[in-house]
Formats: sequence, C-alpha cells, structure tokens
Amino acid sequence: MSRILFRLTPLVTAAALALSIAGVARGQEVLDGIAAVVNNDVVTFSQVRELVAAKEKAAKEYFKGEELVAKIKEIRLAAINDLIDRQLILQEFKAKGFQIPDYFIEERVTTIIREEFGNDRSAFVRTLAAQSFTLEKFREMEKDKIIVQEMRRQAIKGTPSVSDAQIAEYYKTHAEDYGTAEQLKLRTITIRRTGQGDAKRKMIEEIREKIMGGAMFGDLARMYSEDDKQEAYGDWGWIDKRTLNESLSKFAFALKAGEVSQGIEMAGSYYLLWAEAKKPAQIKPLKDVKPEIEKGLLQLERQKQQTDWLAKLRKKAFIKMY
Repeated sequence: MSRILFRLTPLVTAAALALSIAGVARGQEVLDGIAAVVNNDVVTFSQVRELVAAKEKAAKEYFKGEELVAKIKEIRLAAINDLIDRQLILQEFKAKGFQIPDYFIEERVTTIIREEFGNDRSAFVRTLAAQSFTLEKFREMEKDKIIVQEMRRQAIKGTPSVSDAQIAEYYKTHAEDYGTAEQLKLRTITIRRTGQGDAKRKMIEEIREKIMGGAMFGDLARMYSEDDKQEAYGDWGWIDKRTLNESLSKFAFALKAGEVSQGIEMAGSYYLLWAEAKKPAQIKPLKDVKPEIEKGLLQLERQKQQTDWLAKLRKKAFIKMY
C-alpha cells in the first residue's frame, strides 16, 4: 500500500522555489532539446531557459565580453544541476511509494487564490493563461514544489545541534563580522582647481591658516567649500572607511581626533579634512552574538545533511548531461 507523505511545513527553501518554477514540460519533451538524462527522465532546454532567464538578464547588466560568456555558462550549468537534483528528489519520492493527497494541492491552490488574487478565481485563471499555464499544469507544479520541500526536510535526520566549542571556534575566526568598524566624525572643505591650480592651492592653504588661528572649520566650509556638504557646514556625520573613495579615506582615517589635515590635492580638487571625533572599532562579546552564530551553524548543518543526501541519490543514479 502506498504511504502518504504528511507533516508538511510552510517553509520552502530557496532551492525548492527555484526548482519548482521550471516545471516538468513532459508533453514537450519530444519537441524540446535534451539538456540531461536522469535515469528514465529528461531535463529539457526549455526548463533550463525558464530557470535562468532572470539571472542571465541581470548578468548582462554587469558583465561584458568573455566575462559574460563565462558567467552565463556558470549560470546554465548550475541550473542544469539544480534540475537534475529536483528530478532525483521526485524519483526518490515515487520510489518510496509516497503520495500527496489531492486535497493538499487543492488547499494550496485555494490559499494562493485567496492571498494573492483577493479570492478572485477568474483573475487567477487569466494570469495562468497569460503565462501559458493550464490549471492542471499549475497543480502539478505546486505538487512538485511540495514534494521537493518535504523530501528535503525529511533528509535532515533528528534535530541538528552545535556545541559551545563549535560556537566559540566560529566566533574566534569571524569576530570581525560581529561588531562595528572604526568610525570618524568628519568635516571637509573642497576647493575645485578649475585651471587655476596655483591660486586655488594658495586659497586652501590660507583657509587652513585661518582654522589653525582659531576660525571655526564649519563656518569656513559654509563660506568656501564647493561640494554638496557646504550647506551642512562641511559635516559628513559619522562615517566608516567605505564612505569615501579609498584614497581620501586613507588620509581621513590617518588623522587623530581633533586634527586638521594639510591641503590634499586629488582628482582636480583640493581638500581640507577635520577629524572632529573618532570611535575605535568595537567587537560584540560572544555572549551577545551566540544565538546568531548558533542559528547560522545549525543552518549550515541542515544544508550539509541535504547535500550529503543528494550526493547519495546521484551516486546510485544514471545521469548524463549534454
């Protein structure tokens, strides 16, 4: 007798969501190219294209030439492997004789219509039609999604745990991730060179002399500065080393609290920097971040168990990629 798979959880992992989008275009396999064979099932190129479309579009905005070619190859290979894993999970579900009652799927569809379409079934059906989906195909996709989700969950044996020693070791090697970087309360005066190098250099030097003589840095910034901080009296507030460009940041953070820089010539401008105050980098104590670290390590352990389980499924399967 077939067994019924139950104890479904609402959590859908990112991988399960991504894999479910592609669906199984069984009716189109004859007309579609084959990307991979997984035992007696195939992964089609249309499934791959559907899964990678958004990622490839984003890649084209950030990469060019050979870098883009390499990135797209990487994206497509990852998608094929994801689809292979998905097919192995569905096959394992079937091999174990599991079943999902039809009412589970109907409840899921009803929930989607209620929460995403304001209980308007007609709007839901029109949306499916616009995406070339039939209601039956959508039900199959949701069914596969639930199967992948639940089978992944069942791959986690028992309740994962991490020891205090593991948490302490992780904190020791990642302590910089649990704190605040060095900060500087900065004011600046910027004078554009604009083809008058000697005159502007002399101007920035004279402004510095006035400051060293007791004039208020902020007042002179309001009077002379030629950047977007002029109206704020040159005030940047509290910044870290990522706020300014790297070269200017090195000058700024080399200053002691209360120190005014010499005139700095850089990228067509002259700068005066005032380190009004400084805060050293601070690391949170282990006791404050222990729950966060424990949560992260538990998640890594769950992912490892799922990865090991998928590796076993792959080991006993026939897989060929084209």
